[in-house]
Amino acid sequence: MRVLITGGAGFLGSALANRLAGQGHTVLVLDDLTAGDPRRLAPDVLLTRGDVKDVPKLWTLLQGVDCVYHLAARVRVPESIHYPSDYNGVNVGGTVAVMEAVRDTGVRRVVFASSGALYGEQERQPITESQPPKPNSPYGVSKIAAEYYVSTLGTLYDIETVALRIFNAYGPGQELPPSYPPVIPQLLRLAQTGGSMVIFGDGNQTRDFVFVDDVVDALVLAATVDEANRALVNIGSGQEVSINELAKCVARVTGKRVNLLHNQSQSGGVCRLVADVTLARELLGWAPHTGLEEGLRLTLERDPRFRQGL
Repeated sequence: MRVLITGGAGFLGSALANRLAGQGHTVLVLDDLTAGDPRRLAPDVLLTRGDVKDVPKLWTLLQGVDCVYHLAARVRVPESIHYPSDYNGVNVGGTVAVMEAVRDTGVRRVVFASSGALYGEQERQPITESQPPKPNSPYGVSKIAAEYYVSTLGTLYDIETVALRIFNAYGPGQELPPSYPPVIPQLLRLAQTGGSMVIFGDGNQTRDFVFVDDVVDALVLAATVDEANRALVNIGSGQEVSINELAKCVARVTGKRVNLLHNQSQSGGVCRLVADVTLARELLGWAPHTGLEEGLRLTLERDPRFRQGL
């Protein structure tokens, strides 16, 4: 195939680009490099720097493309609370631009990277795709809006679409920004430096951590499965882990203590969040293969930032 990956120099996008290029596909990437890093990409991946909302640039890149993976987005939940207009502009406006350009160039299928964050607080766990979203952040709202645009415009323009609701992905190469860093690379770094991490709430809030290789498996399958058109599919590990349990797991894998400081004056987000991945098994033939401890070990082994002191 010939594919375009928007946001393809980011954490998930680069892992997908390198997998597809290694399988012999022609892979084009569009990324504004705000969070992406071209050094992540294999030499045979064709990178164009640009804005996902630039429709004329998209027209140029989409010539002869069979499938678009739309991963370009702003993804930090706390940041979205402070900058909702930016998140709406990129995550919603960028999605509309991609769908318009896909319509104009005759691309067959769009695979959209959505998020488990759109579910918000749910009484029933694990969460199935039929449960109504209850987002608690502008990021979650932007993902719901983008899903609707992908599905609605896909129907209007006769474009095949699949949306994967990806839960807490992690693995080697994940960004570790100075503000709003993801919890797993932050804990791994602190385990090695002896630092402490402030956890909002009591640390008993749970999340579903899914390894990057498993997510890429799902993205690859979503491009080719015939029965997946218009599907919304959870992609997670199916395992519920509290932040306190995660810290203990990091300590076991690194052999070093992780210091957690609990700040119960602020909310730690939704109480529970774990994916029911039954539909992914039935529709995509997909299943997660990497347990949390194995995924943490692979992250340490593959990510040069964490090799020192192991």
